[in-house]
Amino acid sequence: MDGTLALYGLLALTTLPPLVPNSALLVSTGVLASEGRVALPLVLVVVAGSALLGDVLMYLAARRFGRPVRAWMLRRPSRRAALAWTSRRIRRHGVPFMIAVRFLPSGRIAGALASGVLHYPLRKYLIGAGLAESLWATYSVGLGYLGSAAAANPFYAAAIGIGVSVLVAAAGTAVQWVVHRRALRARAARRAPGNPPCADRGEGGDQASSITAA
Repeated sequence: MDGTLALYGLLALTTLPPLVPNSALLVSTGVLASEGRVALPLVLVVVAGSALLGDVLMYLAARRFGRPVRAWMLRRPSRRAALAWTSRRIRRHGVPFMIAVRFLPSGRIAGALASGVLHYPLRKYLIGAGLAESLWATYSVGLGYLGSAAAANPFYAAAIGIGVSVLVAAAGTAVQWVVHRRALRARAARRAPGNPPCADRGEGGDQASSITAA
């Protein structure tokens, strides 16, 4: 019993902060849940709940300390591009985008900070982040749970789950890289002689541009 409680605590501690690699732990917990050693519903609640709490804390910090957060994100071109790209799409697509961006590398941080800097409504942010973390928790733990059902050996199940998780992360990184390269080419084309300087401002573009220019 003490070991089970410690596992739940470890899940919460490694999921609450961003950028903590705990994919192997989540997959392994899914394997344990399939064997009846831990309660699957409670695991999902702990993982999704702690992740959502971390998201809300980042959102509130960015909303309260918008200027220093914005300055930090503008220091590097990669963070500046992520802020502008995420801000435009949050304003344009709202909750659906906040769900999708959770599955991109560093999307959890970019989505929370951009939403806070934009002063995106807290109620809508809670809906988007809550749905995103529920799907993410189900996916992450489900890899081990379903892998264990498909493979009799728990080590094979964990390997399958971790392998799929790595492939999904690699695919997300590739998508992010392609989007970033297209944004750089579009920016270069707009700066070419004879092109109007504001041709890129569609819905939500003015707000995102004002954020990056501040």
